[in-house]
Amino acid sequence: MPESARRQTPAQVEILASRAGNDDSELPERSNSFAALPPTWPSAVNNKPLFALLLAAFAIASSPADVSRAQDAKKSAPLHEHLKQRYRDWLEIRFDQPYAETDDYAQMLDLYLPKKPKSDRPLPVVVFVHGGGWKSGSRKSYSSGAGELAMQGRYAAVTIGYRLSGTAPWPAQIHDCKAAIRWIRAHAKELNIDPDRIGCTGGSAGGHLALLLGVSGDTTALDGNLGKHLDASGRVQCVVNFCGPSDLLAPLGPGIADRSYTDPLVRELLGGTAVAKPDAAKAASPLTYISAKTVPIMTIHGTADTAVDYQHAEKLDAALKKAGAVSLLIPMIDGGHGVPATPDLVGRIQAFWDLYLLGIQSEISTAPIVVLPATVPPPAAPKATASKTLTPKPQPGAKE
Repeated sequence: MPESARRQTPAQVEILASRAGNDDSELPERSNSFAALPPTWPSAVNNKPLFALLLAAFAIASSPADVSRAQDAKKSAPLHEHLKQRYRDWLEIRFDQPYAETDDYAQMLDLYLPKKPKSDRPLPVVVFVHGGGWKSGSRKSYSSGAGELAMQGRYAAVTIGYRLSGTAPWPAQIHDCKAAIRWIRAHAKELNIDPDRIGCTGGSAGGHLALLLGVSGDTTALDGNLGKHLDASGRVQCVVNFCGPSDLLAPLGPGIADRSYTDPLVRELLGGTAVAKPDAAKAASPLTYISAKTVPIMTIHGTADTAVDYQHAEKLDAALKKAGAVSLLIPMIDGGHGVPATPDLVGRIQAFWDLYLLGIQSEISTAPIVVLPATVPPPAAPKATASKTLTPKPQPGAKE
């Protein structure tokens, strides 16, 4: 890749969401977000009450692991009430559903179910997996995006939590995600969703876990034994991956030639360095499980990402294609760790969901998308004061 594509640009913390051109004339006014993309802090800033509530939800996720479920529920209550009011005419929302038969707040999911489905058939579902370097983050940060997607009436949406690395090291995270998928599938009839049409998306660490769900359908190595639905499958049918690491044996960031470099996030996830625990690092790498049976995967990655090197996307794409699996890699030229969603990108993602979850045929471009640098508007010019001329006074000690 050219060095110019490696330079750092003002990266956003998460994926900036944008609305798509769907027929939403009957929908209430919405924030500037589109649910086919993982929702983000920037997208919520336009809605200040929602942004404040999401910050509170993030504080919950960053709190000590021994915080009780009652305390978590109390802190989440304002956000829950806001979302229920916002979507009251469109969605049934069920918060904090335990999927692993525990009271652990991290091992719960939130359901967003259309009250006015556009089909008589059970709906496909898109599952959102939050990021945060495996050590922080909350499913509540994806509330807006899940709600926006479900408001279309063509999809149900689910946001899932998982135990963080400071609480439980690998493989707890993927075991939790698998248990959540099994729970969703086991409750498909009750929720009016199709157990054979489950998509998954996530960004960064969430992208990594979404990838693992997509590549491990033919192995039981990552299943775990959580919950009471062990007879159900933890498979998903397609994945949209934003900036997720694909090879934990390699450094996460760019420009690191020394493979023994210690990534703090990977070290905390694995309970040791990738060098000290190569078997665990390999087991946690999506590249390990790729086969011809791997589900279709769309990867969106900034070429100037300094948190997760763009080479992770390139290696993933190459391995998928070599195995004969479907891979769509969309390079975001000069994009960082988190990329702005242009209308073009939003349309491609929607087409991907529609193709693999609704069977709507279309051509999906993988042409690179150039990310324009963020610009700051120039300050307003001062008002003219033609009737009075101000002469600056000389400073003390200055020569006349």
